[in-house]
Amino acid sequence: MQLAVKNNKWLLPATIALLFFSIAYTVLSGNLLIMAAPFIVAYLFLVVVNWKNAYWLLLFCIPPSIQFTLFNNALSLSLPDEPICWLFLLLLILLVAYRPIIIPRWLLQQPITFIVILQLLWLVVAVLFSKVLILSIKFFIAKIWYLACFFILPVLVFKDKKDLKIGFLLILLPMLVTMMVIFVRHAALHFSFANIGAAIGMLYVNHVEYASVISMFFPVVCIAYPLTKNSKTWIRVSLLIIILFFVVSIFLTYARAALLALIFATIVGYAIKKRLVNFIMPAIYAVIVLTGVYLGQDKRYIDLRPDFEHTYMHSNYSSHLIATIQGRDLSSMERLYRWVAAIRMSADEPFTGYGPHGFYYHYKSYALPLFRTYVSKNEEHSTTHNYFLYMLTEQGWPAMILYAILIIVVFAQAQKIYHRFNDLFYQYVTLGLAMAFAVCFVNNFFSELIETHKVGALFYLILALLVVLDKKSRDIKGTPAV
Repeated sequence: MQLAVKNNKWLLPATIALLFFSIAYTVLSGNLLIMAAPFIVAYLFLVVVNWKNAYWLLLFCIPPSIQFTLFNNALSLSLPDEPICWLFLLLLILLVAYRPIIIPRWLLQQPITFIVILQLLWLVVAVLFSKVLILSIKFFIAKIWYLACFFILPVLVFKDKKDLKIGFLLILLPMLVTMMVIFVRHAALHFSFANIGAAIGMLYVNHVEYASVISMFFPVVCIAYPLTKNSKTWIRVSLLIIILFFVVSIFLTYARAALLALIFATIVGYAIKKRLVNFIMPAIYAVIVLTGVYLGQDKRYIDLRPDFEHTYMHSNYSSHLIATIQGRDLSSMERLYRWVAAIRMSADEPFTGYGPHGFYYHYKSYALPLFRTYVSKNEEHSTTHNYFLYMLTEQGWPAMILYAILIIVVFAQAQKIYHRFNDLFYQYVTLGLAMAFAVCFVNNFFSELIETHKVGALFYLILALLVVLDKKSRDIKGTPAV
């Protein structure tokens, strides 16, 4: 799928001329933005000539992209990946208009795709009944280009082993650069728990997003190592060093959820190999429901209220972990404050929720003062700190149930795909993707990072690649689609 361009001899000299003009204008005016012009032109030219290569550059841009806020925090924009996503959404529309069969029929027959479509359809309903309509429409538009760029287009791009390897390297290399920059900055701050945010700077939204991104990618890096068995020694040694660097970096994020997520991912990987993964999520859901019922009876959840004399933010990681176990950590208590508020507010809008981006504007009237902490002002406008409750409050019970089902289906599909393959490469890739998804599930149990540009991109890319691998495994085995 490549568009040919005829009589393009003028493009190269025109681009060079534009580059010199941009440099001259920048020197004279001091406006650095004009320097982007030749690169934008060159990228647009690449999209026209070979959009697949342009898509590879989009993947490369995900880890180093930086989020900027505009118009007094009224609008956020991630550069350079978000404008590129807009471009590819337009391109996908043009490709489908020109050749509707470019979207393969088997994609629509896959269980994961079916659930994603249902989620999108219900999102439309939630937006229509939203109490913050403008914000919800912005959310819906963003979801559209996420799905276009990281769920549909990967199905058209990733065709064989070579594509999987290219995609892996194009995400790994820039991610390593961001990790090295953060590591050096953090080292200058003596790897202080209190200064991890300063070390991260603008490369990631906060230490939680940073931890989520690198912990999600870590299983994929790990499964790459056994696949280099017949490679040159320097490749295996380099990959081993990278794995060790990931371990150190994940620990130095000081994110408790990321460490728990890696343990859970290991369990999921073992369960897939032993054909036991289908029991994991129903068991977890059962524990969550029973815990909720127990705490709800006689309002036992009141006993979890923070002890203000001993609940505070800790300055070192060991104290942070001890306080978490003792139930005296500030961030954990703030989560309880919002979780209780979310459950209470869902009772008034159980079906459609308050609309995407609606939690912040309504939850405080439902919160219990007993659970309030000194950070409950929530000046950063963060939400529930739990993706299930996030879905429940903003899109209602149907959205939360669909997300819960998606988790079960993804693990079940990964297990089927893994055992359908005899090729070790595809088996390990499937396992790595499933474990990365497991990491994402745990991290998002304590946050809602799927709606951030980096975690969201990886989340939908994992789903897309599992769909591609399902098709490939069926082609090899001659199994019809479900």
